[in-house]
Amino acid sequence: MAQDGQVQTARGPVAAAGLGRVLMHEHVFVLTADVQQNYPDEWGDEDDRVADAVRRLSELPEHGISTIVDVTVIGQGRNIPRIKRIADQVPGLNIVVATGIYTFDAVPMYFWQRPRETMTQLFVRDITEGIAGTGVKAGMLKCAVDEKGLTEGVERVLRSVARAHVATGGTPITIHTHAAGKHGTAIAAVLKEEGVDFGRVVLGHSGDAVRDPDYLAAMADTGLTLGMDRFGIDHFATFKQRSDLVAEMCRRGYAGRMVLAHDTCCYIDWFGPGRLDDLKDWHYLHVSQDVLPYLREHGVPGTDIDAMLVTNPARILAG
Repeated sequence: MAQDGQVQTARGPVAAAGLGRVLMHEHVFVLTADVQQNYPDEWGDEDDRVADAVRRLSELPEHGISTIVDVTVIGQGRNIPRIKRIADQVPGLNIVVATGIYTFDAVPMYFWQRPRETMTQLFVRDITEGIAGTGVKAGMLKCAVDEKGLTEGVERVLRSVARAHVATGGTPITIHTHAAGKHGTAIAAVLKEEGVDFGRVVLGHSGDAVRDPDYLAAMADTGLTLGMDRFGIDHFATFKQRSDLVAEMCRRGYAGRMVLAHDTCCYIDWFGPGRLDDLKDWHYLHVSQDVLPYLREHGVPGTDIDAMLVTNPARILAG
């Protein structure tokens, strides 16, 4: 693990004070690994994909973003050697990588007939020793609780993530959630049972709950941080709805319990070619270019913006 006040990145530990503005929930690539291994035609040339990612990510520092958290884990095609190769070519950007499992229901078959503590042990190894021989250590834990809620498999992953958090002295956790399902209360109950520090947990995709700020306020009151992290995904909520929700939560005094991001990537194979072309603003620069000016114009002070992009991420990532 990094020492207190430091955060592990793909290029090694970075002081929390040096993180700058942080997008707390992004991806570089989201892939179905075994499909890509057997049917690589759509992926194309590896060097071209890497070069495209380097080009896209290199634009972020020019727009005030110094760090992203790549929350790609098992179930989403995590490939840390590839991420390290990219990070080494984008020296102006820190990339924090994650460990965990992404499932909405059953656990991956690998874990079915292994001891229940296997997951936690692997997560702890990723955090303390590094991933896949790269020396890159995970700086975030990740799991998912979607529309089905806490199925047996989902709860198993959630508890394993929580136990890795405790075992490593508070490695931060981000949880993909289905905001309409309002599973936050059930999630919080499990985390409390496992002794998790709520101040280092992000309730992801909270920004989808554009019609229910009271639910979000209740979740923030527990100490959880709200991930307003799908800017540009207009299929769930519009730009105005997402931005107005952040402004409203700031007016209610919750700037200290929110972080911002897009949940975007350079390439995702979960949708066929062209299926996402209508999401014109789903890119890494949307928050910087469009969201922040809108928030300022609608009364959100600079101190609140700094809280959501600088102070809160540093607190969550470094403790």
